[in-house]
Amino acid sequence: MARRDDDDPGDEPFEAELAEVAEQDEPTIEFYGGKGVSALPIGLFIVWAIVQSGLFGISDTTGLVIGMLLSLIVGMLFVRGNWKSYANTIFEGMTQRVAATAIVAWLWAGMFASTLQAGGFVDGLVWAASALDIGAALFPAATFILAALLATGIGTGYGTAVAFTTLFFPAGVLLGASPVLVFGAILSGAVFGDNLAPVSDTTIVSAVTQDADIGGVVASRFKYAIVPAIIAFVAYIVAGNLMEGIEVAGQAREVFVQSANPAGLLHLVSMGVVIASAVRGRHIVEAISWGLIVAVAFNLVFDLAGPAEMLLFRAPARSGVADAVSWLPIVEVAGSGESAGVAGSLYSGAAGFFPLIVLTLLIVAGARIMIRGGGFAALQDWLLSRVATTVTRAETTMVLGTAAVNAMITINTAAEIAIAPYISTIGRRFNLNGYRRANILDANTSALGYIFPWAGGVLVGVAAMQGLPDQYAWFEPGMMVNPVAVVPYVFHGWLLVAMFLFAAWTGFGREYVADREAGEVERA
Repeated sequence: MARRDDDDPGDEPFEAELAEVAEQDEPTIEFYGGKGVSALPIGLFIVWAIVQSGLFGISDTTGLVIGMLLSLIVGMLFVRGNWKSYANTIFEGMTQRVAATAIVAWLWAGMFASTLQAGGFVDGLVWAASALDIGAALFPAATFILAALLATGIGTGYGTAVAFTTLFFPAGVLLGASPVLVFGAILSGAVFGDNLAPVSDTTIVSAVTQDADIGGVVASRFKYAIVPAIIAFVAYIVAGNLMEGIEVAGQAREVFVQSANPAGLLHLVSMGVVIASAVRGRHIVEAISWGLIVAVAFNLVFDLAGPAEMLLFRAPARSGVADAVSWLPIVEVAGSGESAGVAGSLYSGAAGFFPLIVLTLLIVAGARIMIRGGGFAALQDWLLSRVATTVTRAETTMVLGTAAVNAMITINTAAEIAIAPYISTIGRRFNLNGYRRANILDANTSALGYIFPWAGGVLVGVAAMQGLPDQYAWFEPGMMVNPVAVVPYVFHGWLLVAMFLFAAWTGFGREYVADREAGEVERA
């Protein structure tokens, strides 16, 4: 998820949402068939997503929006009594801060990545890969490491997925790497950073909800993160040598590689500005804004991209005002057959995520209906009373419970907030300390938020990918990756989940309250 500002009082809204989930004993929406029916909208949407993406192979976010809308309508038909509370809950869910946090990260990262793309950063990557002899076999592994470093530095896996899909994905395809493997490596890097970054939303929420200090949580989870990361790195090297890329039409690959210009690598400075600002404690909006300012300046000063490539107002010919100001570099009069409108990297970088934004708001609304309808509480109560009967089964329940919630709530911070009170209850019942509880909570929500085909981390990458055919003449729609196809290749995500199942079954890293007391919660 998105990185939080150290001094931002925005932690308080997260705590308010947590308290609301924890204190809600009675459902406010009653359904025919009982509390379980409250999960119907989310359940129908998951079925729709599997059919659309998996069976039909259609990667269309707007189609998923329609699926969620229809699911909400079907769910309303099962409400007992007045439908007003159901409708109000939709509005309530769409105004949750966790959704807004993800949306802001997507918009800013989209503008930034597209502006770097306009400045020839992909050309620079291709040139560097050729110069360093990083071919198709090693490119996915290198992408995983670099994505992990960026995500850890800026604290937003979503922003990393946007930037790397926009920039590294086309470079990998052009070099002959397997598209699905490169995309999987990008998502794996995002998982690593979301899980380990001390400034990530998921890290902050996991620590705050389990009464643990953030510094101690990050230090204690390193052993869980590094082993899966090493195995994932090796796996990407092996898979990179075994999996072939796809053909690029004509001589486009050879021509592009031979003509690649290293000047675009100047934008490593732009990315460095974002990382440095984030590490110094700046808000993610401020950090990316500074990087965007530097990127625009570099494009203009070093002639990497003209003003019109970043922002262009194409006015209709009949507009007298347009004729008067057509001398401006960001204004042109639409010619015959051209449509009037706004264009450029700033516009396309943000506009590409509009359908995903609508989908996210609707999904969070569906999750809110499940909470208000009592379905979520009923599931957790069953797990508490019937499944979590020993410490091993309790920790296994914590891992699988977070998996179930992430399957239904696709924004990982929102899923984390929903499940956190129950993780705390189960853990305290068996005297597990705050670090252990926080690590189980965060690792699995971070990992699975980039694995499920309908998860926000996957869809944001697919949304960034859908703009590539318009950016490169050689990039064909068939080169895009279906969300279902990438599931097996998010190696670090799967290995992180496996690590915590192993830890639950063997007791590896298990700490009780008596072993070490978690410090007082800090806003670190």
